[in-house]
Amino acid sequence: MSGPGLATLAAVGRAVVGCERCPRLRRHCREVARRRKRAWADQEYWGRPVPGFGDGRARLLVVGLAPAAHGGNRTGRMFTGDASGNWLYEALHRYAFANQPRSVSRDDGLSLEDCFVTAAVRCAPPGNRPSRREEATCRRWLEAELHLLTHVEVVVTLGRLAHDAWLTASGWKGRLARGGVPRFGHGATTRLADGTLLIASYHPSQRNTNTGLLTRPMFHRVFAEARRALGRARA
Repeated sequence: MSGPGLATLAAVGRAVVGCERCPRLRRHCREVARRRKRAWADQEYWGRPVPGFGDGRARLLVVGLAPAAHGGNRTGRMFTGDASGNWLYEALHRYAFANQPRSVSRDDGLSLEDCFVTAAVRCAPPGNRPSRREEATCRRWLEAELHLLTHVEVVVTLGRLAHDAWLTASGWKGRLARGGVPRFGHGATTRLADGTLLIASYHPSQRNTNTGLLTRPMFHRVFAEARRALGRARA
Protein backbone atom coordinates (compact mmCIF):
# COMPACT_ATOMS: atom_id res chain seq x y z
CA MET A 1 0.00 0.00 0.00
CA SER A 2 2.99 2.34 -0.13
CA GLY A 3 2.93 2.45 -3.93
CA PRO A 4 2.83 5.54 -6.16
CA GLY A 5 0.83 8.36 -4.65
CA LEU A 6 0.62 6.73 -1.20
CA ALA A 7 4.09 7.50 0.07
CA THR A 8 2.87 9.90 2.77
CA LEU A 9 0.02 10.09 5.26
CA ALA A 10 -1.25 13.16 3.42
CA ALA A 11 -1.44 11.15 0.21
CA VAL A 12 -3.30 8.37 1.99
CA GLY A 13 -5.69 10.95 3.41
CA ARG A 14 -6.45 12.34 -0.05
CA ALA A 15 -7.04 8.83 -1.39
CA VAL A 16 -9.40 8.08 1.50
CA VAL A 17 -11.44 11.23 0.88
CA GLY A 18 -11.86 10.33 -2.79
CA CYS A 19 -12.77 6.68 -2.21
CA GLU A 20 -16.03 5.43 -3.77
CA ARG A 21 -15.52 1.67 -3.32
CA CYS A 22 -18.54 0.99 -1.08
CA PRO A 23 -21.75 2.20 -2.78
CA ARG A 24 -24.03 1.56 0.21
CA LEU A 25 -21.84 3.58 2.55
CA ARG A 26 -21.40 6.42 0.10
CA ARG A 27 -25.15 6.66 -0.46
CA HIS A 28 -25.77 6.73 3.29
CA CYS A 29 -23.17 9.43 3.97
CA ARG A 30 -24.54 11.62 1.19
CA GLU A 31 -28.12 11.15 2.37
CA VAL A 32 -27.21 12.08 5.95
CA ALA A 33 -25.36 15.13 4.65
CA ARG A 34 -28.40 16.12 2.58
CA ARG A 35 -30.98 15.68 5.32
CA ARG A 36 -28.78 16.89 8.21
CA LYS A 37 -29.78 16.96 11.85
CA ARG A 38 -31.90 19.83 13.13
CA ALA A 39 -29.17 20.98 15.52
CA TRP A 40 -26.76 21.44 12.59
CA ALA A 41 -29.21 22.27 9.81
CA ASP A 42 -27.26 25.45 9.00
CA GLN A 43 -23.95 23.60 8.56
CA GLU A 44 -22.55 22.06 5.43
CA TYR A 45 -21.80 18.40 6.16
CA TRP A 46 -18.55 16.80 5.04
CA GLY A 47 -20.38 13.73 3.69
CA ARG A 48 -17.23 11.96 2.44
CA PRO A 49 -14.86 9.29 3.77
CA VAL A 50 -12.85 10.55 6.74
CA PRO A 51 -9.04 10.25 6.84
CA GLY A 52 -6.94 9.54 9.90
CA PHE A 53 -5.75 12.47 12.00
CA GLY A 54 -2.70 13.26 14.08
CA ASP A 55 1.05 13.14 14.43
CA GLY A 56 2.91 11.23 11.72
CA ARG A 57 5.64 10.34 14.24
CA ALA A 58 3.12 9.07 16.78
CA ARG A 59 4.06 6.38 19.26
CA LEU A 60 0.38 5.99 20.26
CA LEU A 61 -2.17 4.78 17.71
CA VAL A 62 -5.91 4.89 18.53
CA VAL A 63 -8.23 2.85 16.31
CA GLY A 64 -11.99 3.32 16.36
CA LEU A 65 -14.86 1.75 14.42
CA ALA A 66 -16.08 4.40 11.94
CA PRO A 67 -17.10 8.07 11.74
CA ALA A 68 -20.43 8.92 13.34
CA ALA A 69 -23.18 10.05 10.97
CA HIS A 70 -23.45 13.48 12.62
CA GLY A 71 -19.91 13.54 14.01
CA GLY A 72 -17.04 12.75 11.64
CA ASN A 73 -19.40 12.57 8.66
CA ARG A 74 -20.47 16.13 9.50
CA THR A 75 -17.12 17.64 10.49
CA GLY A 76 -14.66 15.66 8.34
CA ARG A 77 -12.40 14.69 11.24
CA MET A 78 -12.25 11.49 13.27
CA PHE A 79 -14.13 11.56 16.57
CA THR A 80 -15.05 15.21 16.09
CA GLY A 81 -18.37 16.81 16.91
CA ASP A 82 -19.95 13.95 18.85
CA ALA A 83 -20.13 12.51 22.37
CA SER A 84 -17.58 9.76 21.69
CA GLY A 85 -15.08 12.37 20.58
CA ASN A 86 -15.69 14.36 23.75
CA TRP A 87 -14.64 11.33 25.77
CA LEU A 88 -11.66 10.49 23.60
CA TYR A 89 -10.06 13.93 23.31
CA GLU A 90 -10.68 14.73 26.98
CA ALA A 91 -8.71 11.58 27.85
CA LEU A 92 -5.97 12.34 25.31
CA HIS A 93 -5.63 15.87 26.70
CA ARG A 94 -5.51 14.59 30.27
CA TYR A 95 -2.53 12.41 29.42
CA ALA A 96 -0.72 14.99 27.25
CA PHE A 97 -1.51 13.57 23.82
CA ALA A 98 -3.74 16.52 22.77
CA ASN A 99 -3.41 20.27 23.24
CA GLN A 100 -7.08 20.71 24.19
CA PRO A 101 -9.88 18.52 25.55
CA ARG A 102 -12.55 19.14 22.90
CA SER A 103 -12.82 18.53 19.18
CA VAL A 104 -15.72 20.30 17.50
CA SER A 105 -14.54 21.11 13.96
CA ARG A 106 -11.58 20.74 11.60
CA ASP A 107 -10.46 24.31 12.33
CA ASP A 108 -10.85 24.37 16.12
CA GLY A 109 -7.11 24.44 16.81
CA LEU A 110 -6.84 20.87 18.07
CA SER A 111 -3.50 19.17 17.50
CA LEU A 112 -2.27 15.77 18.62
CA GLU A 113 1.21 15.14 19.97
CA ASP A 114 2.70 11.65 19.70
CA CYS A 115 -0.75 10.27 18.81
CA PHE A 116 -2.60 9.32 15.62
CA VAL A 117 -6.35 8.59 15.53
CA THR A 118 -7.91 6.46 12.82
CA ALA A 119 -10.68 3.91 12.24
CA ALA A 120 -11.43 0.53 10.73
CA VAL A 121 -14.05 2.00 8.34
CA ARG A 122 -13.91 5.52 6.91
CA CYS A 123 -17.57 6.14 6.03
CA ALA A 124 -20.40 6.38 8.53
CA PRO A 125 -22.29 3.06 8.21
CA PRO A 126 -26.08 2.74 8.61
CA GLY A 127 -26.84 1.73 12.18
CA ASN A 128 -23.08 1.88 12.95
CA ARG A 129 -22.77 -1.56 11.34
CA PRO A 130 -20.57 -1.93 8.28
CA SER A 131 -20.80 -5.21 6.40
CA ARG A 132 -17.90 -7.66 6.41
CA ARG A 133 -17.25 -6.82 2.77
CA GLU A 134 -17.16 -3.10 3.57
CA GLU A 135 -14.75 -3.72 6.44
CA ALA A 136 -12.48 -5.75 4.17
CA THR A 137 -12.64 -3.17 1.38
CA CYS A 138 -11.76 -0.33 3.73
CA ARG A 139 -8.87 -2.20 5.33
CA ARG A 140 -6.50 -1.00 2.61
CA TRP A 141 -6.48 2.47 4.19
CA LEU A 142 -5.58 1.22 7.66
CA GLU A 143 -2.85 -0.96 6.14
CA ALA A 144 -1.47 2.06 4.28
CA GLU A 145 -1.38 4.14 7.46
CA LEU A 146 0.28 1.37 9.45
CA HIS A 147 2.98 1.10 6.80
CA LEU A 148 3.79 4.79 7.25
CA LEU A 149 3.36 5.07 11.04
CA THR A 150 6.73 3.56 11.82
CA HIS A 151 7.13 4.87 15.38
CA VAL A 152 4.06 3.25 16.96
CA GLU A 153 4.75 1.51 20.28
CA VAL A 154 1.26 1.43 21.84
CA VAL A 155 -2.06 0.69 20.13
CA VAL A 156 -5.43 1.38 21.78
CA THR A 157 -8.39 -0.30 20.07
CA LEU A 158 -11.86 1.09 20.79
CA GLY A 159 -14.32 -1.78 20.49
CA ARG A 160 -14.07 -5.35 19.29
CA LEU A 161 -14.45 -4.54 15.59
CA ALA A 162 -11.61 -2.01 15.74
CA HIS A 163 -9.53 -4.54 17.70
CA ASP A 164 -10.00 -7.24 15.08
CA ALA A 165 -9.47 -4.78 12.24
CA TRP A 166 -6.12 -3.68 13.62
CA LEU A 167 -5.00 -7.26 14.25
CA THR A 168 -5.86 -8.16 10.65
CA ALA A 169 -4.36 -5.05 9.04
CA SER A 170 -1.16 -5.33 11.07
CA GLY A 171 -0.75 -9.03 10.36
CA TRP A 172 -1.17 -10.13 14.00
CA LYS A 173 -4.57 -11.81 13.52
CA GLY A 174 -4.34 -15.43 14.68
CA ARG A 175 -0.69 -15.13 15.69
CA LEU A 176 0.58 -15.87 19.15
CA ALA A 177 1.83 -12.98 21.22
CA ARG A 178 3.56 -13.15 24.56
CA GLY A 179 1.00 -14.92 26.72
CA GLY A 180 -1.19 -16.19 23.87
CA VAL A 181 -3.46 -14.86 21.15
CA PRO A 182 -4.37 -11.16 21.68
CA ARG A 183 -7.85 -11.04 23.18
CA PHE A 184 -10.47 -8.31 23.43
CA GLY A 185 -11.78 -7.17 26.78
CA HIS A 186 -11.80 -3.75 28.38
CA GLY A 187 -8.37 -3.01 29.74
CA ALA A 188 -6.85 -6.20 28.34
CA THR A 189 -3.20 -5.68 27.45
CA THR A 190 -1.01 -7.79 25.19
CA ARG A 191 2.70 -7.37 24.57
CA LEU A 192 3.31 -8.45 21.00
CA ALA A 193 6.49 -10.19 19.89
CA ASP A 194 7.79 -7.00 18.25
CA GLY A 195 7.39 -5.12 21.53
CA THR A 196 4.16 -3.28 20.64
CA LEU A 197 1.73 -2.93 23.56
CA LEU A 198 -1.89 -3.56 22.52
CA ILE A 199 -4.54 -2.18 24.89
CA ALA A 200 -8.22 -2.98 24.32
CA SER A 201 -11.03 -0.68 25.42
CA TYR A 202 -14.77 -0.55 25.16
CA HIS A 203 -15.81 2.05 22.61
CA PRO A 204 -16.92 5.36 24.18
CA SER A 205 -20.27 5.19 22.37
CA GLN A 206 -23.30 6.62 24.14
CA ARG A 207 -24.72 3.11 24.35
CA ASN A 208 -21.74 2.12 26.49
CA THR A 209 -21.29 5.34 28.45
CA ASN A 210 -24.98 6.02 29.17
CA THR A 211 -25.49 2.51 30.52
CA GLY A 212 -22.36 2.61 32.67
CA LEU A 213 -20.68 -0.23 30.82
CA LEU A 214 -17.85 2.26 30.29
CA THR A 215 -17.13 4.94 32.90
CA ARG A 216 -14.67 7.80 32.68
CA PRO A 217 -12.32 6.28 35.28
CA MET A 218 -12.29 3.03 33.27
CA PHE A 219 -11.54 4.94 30.08
CA HIS A 220 -8.89 7.11 31.70
CA ARG A 221 -7.06 4.04 32.99
CA VAL A 222 -6.55 2.89 29.40
CA PHE A 223 -4.74 6.09 28.47
CA ALA A 224 -2.93 6.25 31.78
CA GLU A 225 -1.50 2.83 30.87
CA ALA A 226 -0.51 4.13 27.43
CA ARG A 227 1.24 7.10 29.00
CA ARG A 228 3.06 4.89 31.52
CA ALA A 229 4.24 2.64 28.71
CA LEU A 230 5.57 5.57 26.66
CA GLY A 231 6.95 7.59 29.55
CA ARG A 232 6.89 11.37 29.65
CA ALA A 233 5.49 13.40 26.77
CA ARG A 234 7.92 13.57 23.86
CA ALA A 235 10.12 16.67 23.93
